[in-house]
Amino acid sequence: MKTEKLYFGAAYYSEYLPYDRVEKDMEMMEKAGMNVIRIAESTWSTLEPQEGVYDFTHIDRMLNAAACHHISVIVGTPTYAVPTWLVKKYPDILAITQNGRERYGHRQNMDITNPDYLSHAERVIRVLMEHVKDVPHVIGYQLDNETKSYGTAGPRVQAMFVDYLKEKFPDIDEFNHEFGLDYWSNRVNDWEDFPDVRGTINQSLAAEFYKFQRSLVTKFLSWQADIVREYKRDDQFITQNFDFDWTTHSVGYQSQVDQYDAARCMTVAGADIYHPSNEELTGAEITVCGNISRSLKKDNYLILETEAQGLTPWLPYPGQLRLQAYSHIANGSNSVMYWHWHSIHNAIESYWKGVLSHDFSENETYREAVVIGNEWKKIGSHLKNLKKENKIAIMLDNASLTGFTQFPLENAGANGYNTVMRWFSDALYRLNIEYDMISSKERDFSSYECLIVPALYSAPESLLLALDSYVRNGGHLITTFRSGFSDEYLKIYPDMQPHILHECLGLHYDQFTHPHHVDIVPVQSDVMAAAQKHFSHPDDSAFSLTSSACEWMELITCDTAVPVLKYSHPAYERYAAAAKNQYGNGSTLYFGTMFENDELLESVLLSFLHETGFSGGDLSSDAPHYPLIIKRGINDSGKELCYYLNYSKDPVSVTHHGKNGVELISETAIVCGNKIDLGGWGVAVVEM
Repeated sequence: MKTEKLYFGAAYYSEYLPYDRVEKDMEMMEKAGMNVIRIAESTWSTLEPQEGVYDFTHIDRMLNAAACHHISVIVGTPTYAVPTWLVKKYPDILAITQNGRERYGHRQNMDITNPDYLSHAERVIRVLMEHVKDVPHVIGYQLDNETKSYGTAGPRVQAMFVDYLKEKFPDIDEFNHEFGLDYWSNRVNDWEDFPDVRGTINQSLAAEFYKFQRSLVTKFLSWQADIVREYKRDDQFITQNFDFDWTTHSVGYQSQVDQYDAARCMTVAGADIYHPSNEELTGAEITVCGNISRSLKKDNYLILETEAQGLTPWLPYPGQLRLQAYSHIANGSNSVMYWHWHSIHNAIESYWKGVLSHDFSENETYREAVVIGNEWKKIGSHLKNLKKENKIAIMLDNASLTGFTQFPLENAGANGYNTVMRWFSDALYRLNIEYDMISSKERDFSSYECLIVPALYSAPESLLLALDSYVRNGGHLITTFRSGFSDEYLKIYPDMQPHILHECLGLHYDQFTHPHHVDIVPVQSDVMAAAQKHFSHPDDSAFSLTSSACEWMELITCDTAVPVLKYSHPAYERYAAAAKNQYGNGSTLYFGTMFENDELLESVLLSFLHETGFSGGDLSSDAPHYPLIIKRGINDSGKELCYYLNYSKDPVSVTHHGKNGVELISETAIVCGNKIDLGGWGVAVVEM
């Protein structure tokens, strides 16, 4: 979705303030060049303190003050945190999960299929929409907040799941066969006998239930969107703040939501991205999660939450907040909004700090936000609505993510799928090869020169045949261990592995294990040559591309494929660790394991992309490498933008190789061949 400006702001809740300072906050926001706030999505109990009694005091105060200070507003539907009176009246609103009935206290504890919850949620949405729909500076609506199914698995949800299975499998014998339920006498001979799925030891059935739970989220958000659409103006958008797989930060594709399906009811995708800061800041999370967001609607997206100060260990170094903000925009976002404006004084997120600290005074983070906001007031019209035309894409698959959760890797555990995906996405990021994300539901990949398919554990034959056809017709495929292993129900294919793809890949395997003290070494000289061209070392005599296998080791036999890497171990040295193959008009690269040496992975990728004639990035020996990150795109005026982002505390110089142009921030003319100096955590944007 195109926007008329870049949006810069924060989530704001006057309900949380220890005293009334709305006017002062809006003054400080306007001074900082902030032009948007997000309100209301977590304040149902304030908006409706008693059933049917509505209080718009806080909403009106925020709306009125925002109007006076030229600040737009995004209104969230307040449905993800239920009020006490509602739970008292309908105790079964609280979800029954794997751990039993939820208790009141934390947010997102309800059953999103409960009819009493839905009835009251609809009523509060309609009352809120009726109140704000004609406010001119309300620019859009956020549906709920980081919505999931919250593990709901009570009797009604279980009955809905059985109805879902009946529709998919009219023949109960076919259902039993597909899911392998004869094992351990788990067979269901009558739908009326269907057991509580929470107790299943059958990963196929468990995975199907997780898929069903994801569909509940899609239906719930679509239901909300339909209500909001009845009231919204044509100039207002509908979005949702999707979050991502989470460890200590946002790390990858979300397992609990089918974001591609759920986003269909929205006009613009939104995202919450939380990433490492200070010494651990790389920008990789901004890129991978932003690329997922951009792929949901194949369009620009909104950052609805990201960190300002964040949790105590996350306090950014001076310069990093600005670098991060430009990185979001360089990736295709049309906004940067912080969680949240000020640090709150009670409850669980007291130490999840906003732009302002608990004393509300100007601080280093605020002063840096002033710099960002005022730069964007000057040059934002050049930066908004950035379009990208990437030549390489990474495929995402919810079913395989679930499969890796059910059958985890030894070291990566439940995050294994995203670990494999990030292995590739981060390598491309470091090499300054920009990439798209695509859904595994797609079948036409012809717009991409190269397609990376990490860990496609669960795949219907239609997808495997589409990949085979893509390569045969001239595409270049990179894929990994545990791909083409099981069908869409996690039933392992009973023939040569990888199923269907073994011909395209030119290899097969029939054994695999976890590596213990197994080294990986290059077989082909072009991998070493790529490494020596791209990675400088003070002592070349000590330069080595040997690495250790760290996850899931397949013992690959090459049929028509050529080994690229091999195992350096007496028990496994006759097997390939990675191999490439020519097939039809295209080619493939297959990794049978993961390993720890980033330079080895990057060298193998560079060597393969060189051979394919890849045109989607600079593969030359002097190409910039992380921590200098370069991002490109086309702006609203049809001009190319080139972002130079220094993810290092040390100053760097970079040679501009594009057309002549202007560095927008400094208003300096740039000629091809000029050196651009970037300070630590520095940014430059050249328009050509």
